[in-house]
Amino acid sequence: MPRSRIIALPLVAALTLAGCDLSPRYVRPALPVPPALPTGPAYPATDAATGTHAVPADIAWRDFFTDPALREVIALALANNRDLRVAVANVAQARAQYRVQRADLLPTIAASGSATYQKSSVASLGLNDPAAVAGIDRRSDVYSAQIGLSSWEIDLFGRVRNLTREAFENYLASEAARNAAQVSLIAEVANAYLTLAADRDGLQVARSTMEAYGQTLELTRQRFRLGVSSELDVRQAQTSYDDARAQIALKTTLVAQDLNALTLLAGAPVPEHLLPSGLQADGATIARLPADLPSEVLLRRPDIAEAEHRLRAANADIGAARAAFFPNISLTAALGSISLGLANLFAQGNGAWSVAPSASQTLFDFGRNKGNLRYSQASRDAAVAQYEKAVQTGFREVADALARRGTITDQIEAQSSLRDAASAAYRLSEARFRTGIDPFLTTLDSQRALYVAQQNLIATRLTAQTNLVELYRSLGGGLK
Repeated sequence: MPRSRIIALPLVAALTLAGCDLSPRYVRPALPVPPALPTGPAYPATDAATGTHAVPADIAWRDFFTDPALREVIALALANNRDLRVAVANVAQARAQYRVQRADLLPTIAASGSATYQKSSVASLGLNDPAAVAGIDRRSDVYSAQIGLSSWEIDLFGRVRNLTREAFENYLASEAARNAAQVSLIAEVANAYLTLAADRDGLQVARSTMEAYGQTLELTRQRFRLGVSSELDVRQAQTSYDDARAQIALKTTLVAQDLNALTLLAGAPVPEHLLPSGLQADGATIARLPADLPSEVLLRRPDIAEAEHRLRAANADIGAARAAFFPNISLTAALGSISLGLANLFAQGNGAWSVAPSASQTLFDFGRNKGNLRYSQASRDAAVAQYEKAVQTGFREVADALARRGTITDQIEAQSSLRDAASAAYRLSEARFRTGIDPFLTTLDSQRALYVAQQNLIATRLTAQTNLVELYRSLGGGLK
């Protein structure tokens, strides 16, 4: 039988027998949430005639965000954000670890060569040795070359395959974590951009209010000099004016901090022409997202996909822990040539081979393998709970976003009406104050009510726009 076949037979037998898998059969846990997203008075009504019917996870972020400047800022963040770079590096690490583990499935083949030079003196030779009789020293040179494998584990019980599967699932989990980081980053950039726009609107309102307060203060001082108004009216007007100045300082600080936050998320300075001057009246995103969706859409979320891959990895680890109870079988084999002369090393008749299978079985480990198995099972149970918690958290985030979406239009309408009414009340009270019909306190209260109504309307409009961003994120949008 040829020497190559002698070595190949154990390899073929090992590959044939390596088919036992001791890991539990994986079954995806049932969703621990209702089958459909919630409905009710707080949630938006289904309207088949409006909006988009596409699942948010299938809507590309460049299609969802309609503001061109915001799209450029998001693209800048995706290219430069350091947290996203860390997530990408984690994926590369997990991929490399998987490749290292996968290499254990196949034998490591190595080639080696050696030479031995030996010289024997006359004194060390026997009396019957021809070289001793001749009175000369003996020298022998031995050369060898071989190719073979050393201590390759024959994976009869699936230990190596389950460790490889575990590494692969962890690699997929790291990819899902990177996708989750992208989704979160896009939402954070959009929210920071919109917050900056809203605070710039608020700063503009504060400046206009201070200007109005300044005019009222000057008018009150003139009336005081004429003896029409009291010093109390002047002090109250001064109080309102100074409060408006303080609000301008506060809003200026908020705008600067918003810009700092946006710059950090973008990972680079944001060009001035990409910064918003204020909230857009028609919003920065598409106007509607579907609300009548089944709970299965949550499985499109990358954080839930990450949790499931972690669960699959824990399931495979149980198989590796179970395989540790069975014998470990390994194979060492070599095929080569040996010769007393280098020139004849590969000549016919100088071949040599060796095959050395071995097996070991632990007899007493004082509970080590059993402890490892119980640890793996407990880790799997924890992974199940983490997966279910991820699903429940996703359901709650979507439900909260939908609840906000269902009432935000009414809130904007009410705040807009309140702002208009406060503006009209201020104009009337100021006119009545100038004609001496109403006291100054009425005008002062009207000014303050108008300022609060304007700021609340800005905050409500910001909530409406960030709510759509949150709904898009919580439904898994932002990967495409």
